[in-house]
Parts: sequence; C-alpha cells; structure tokens
Amino acid sequence: MNTYMAPVSVVIPTHDERRWARLVATVRSVREQSPAPAKVVVAVDHNPELLARVRRELPGVTAVGNEHARGVSGTRNTGVAHTGTPVVALLDDDTVAHPGWLAGLVRPFADPRVVGTGGAIMPGWQRRPDWFPDALLWAVGASETGVSPIPATVRNVWSGSMAVRREVFTAVGGFRVGFGKVGGRSRPEDTELCLRMSRHTGGHWVHVPLARVDHSIPDGTVSLRYLLRRCYHEGRGKVEMSRLLGGRDSLSSEREYLRRTVPLAVGRDLAGAVRGTERHGLARAGTVVAGLAAAAAGGAVEWLSSSGTRTRRTP
Repeated sequence: MNTYMAPVSVVIPTHDERRWARLVATVRSVREQSPAPAKVVVAVDHNPELLARVRRELPGVTAVGNEHARGVSGTRNTGVAHTGTPVVALLDDDTVAHPGWLAGLVRPFADPRVVGTGGAIMPGWQRRPDWFPDALLWAVGASETGVSPIPATVRNVWSGSMAVRREVFTAVGGFRVGFGKVGGRSRPEDTELCLRMSRHTGGHWVHVPLARVDHSIPDGTVSLRYLLRRCYHEGRGKVEMSRLLGGRDSLSSEREYLRRTVPLAVGRDLAGAVRGTERHGLARAGTVVAGLAAAAAGGAVEWLSSSGTRTRRTP
C-alpha cells in the first residue's frame, strides 16, 4: 500500500476568547501528532484581542485574522491561504485530536483521486440529556454511532475534522463565504464544499473512522430549544445548498437518512419503551420526530423565500 509522505499543515479557526482553554487543548493535541504538522495556523474571526493573545501566548503558531466577511467559512479560507503544503487539515477549536488523527487523515492522499478526507467526531458530553437521541448527534457536531472502522468513500465529511487537497480547495474558491456558521445562523458549508471539490475533479472523499477527535459539549449548552433551532437552520441550509448546486444528487445522503436511519432509530426507541428496556425511549423517539419537523419547517421557509425571490425577479 502506498504511503503519503508530503508535509501537511493544520488550520484551526476560532472566534471567542471564552473558548481559550479549549483552543489551547486543541493546539496541544495537534502538536503531539506524529508525524508533526509542518505548520499550525490559528485563524481568528474578527477579534483583535483574541488574535493578539494567540500571538502572545501560543509561540510557534502562525496567527492570522480573517480576511473575509465574518463567519467560519472566511476564517477557514484565510487559514488555508497562509499554508503552503499540498494537504491541509482543519480542526475546530473545541476538539481534541486523538493520537494518530493526522496520520490517519493524510494516508488516503497517496491515491491521487482523493480530494479530501474526514475523521470520526466523538461527542465529549459533560452530561448527556436523557432525551437526546443518537439519530440527532449531527446537531451537536458529532458523528453517528456504530460506524465501521474501515475507511470508506463518502459523499461528504465534516469540517470539524477534515483534510483537503490544497490545490483543489483553492481551485474551487474554498468554503463559500456567507454560507456557513455566523452567530446563531448555520448552513452546511462543509457538505457544499465537498460536493464542489468532487465535481471539479471527479475525485472522491474518504471517511477514516479511526482518525478520531473529541468534540467538547459543555454541560447545559444543549436544550430542546437549541436542538430544534439547530434542526430548523439545517433544513433551511440544505434547501439553500440544493439551490446553489443544483441536481438531486446534492441531497442524496439526506434522502437515505430519512429513508433508513430515522425509521430505524424511532422504531428502536419505541420498541425499547414498550418492552421497558429503554426508560427514555419514548422521549428520544419524540425528539427525533420534533427535530425532523423543525428541519422540514426550515426547508419550507427557505423554499418559499427563494420561490418568492425568483417570482419578483421574473418579469
């Protein structure tokens, strides 16, 4: 089996000084990777005080300010622009990489058809709500459970743990600025990027489950209100993404999720509740249904909004 040997950089976007302790832990976990990255870039989203602190307290790290509009998409693009390696890995500022994370992500790049890779994002709960279902782990930035440990070709990966072939990333313009996470607004900027990069070269993405990171989920940050709002924005984002990219293939994974994952999850929780083996099964099943309803509402709002815009523009 061929081994990828070229140098790799790591980009970490950040925006809030209240996340400083988690950012420091993220940087430490990257520095402990073997082989070590050629460069570590911390990209700061329009926060001069935080940028100054990174430069002052994290020696050996390249600190840069977002050169685009506010938001994580422009922040990541800025970070990648300040690297020069053929492959660049991206890691969120509230994650900690396991040993072997970077080596696992870059190994598939020995195949020139691979445009990018992604790893498993494990939920680092301080205290998981009893009503929270596995089927909605994506809403807190975590991977599904029960994934095979064998690398596999996938449609898309998540930007919280991602590596890209820099040449292709640059050719398509990187993440779509203005389409991503800004404040409480959230759009699937990583999925949209993956689809554009694959279409540009005809290449593919590889999911590497053993390239793991822990994503911190502090106690009290996940409420039912938060979850429904997150699902609503996801629904809006998927409809907007489909309009931007065109073609039914842009939502193929979402249709599979609705057709297989959701019925299995709801059925399992309901069966457990009926048998008495799952005390919170009914609540978890109800949460899945409520989350999908919120996503459907968001999708409908986005579809009606875009339809109205097209109507007004049509003479």
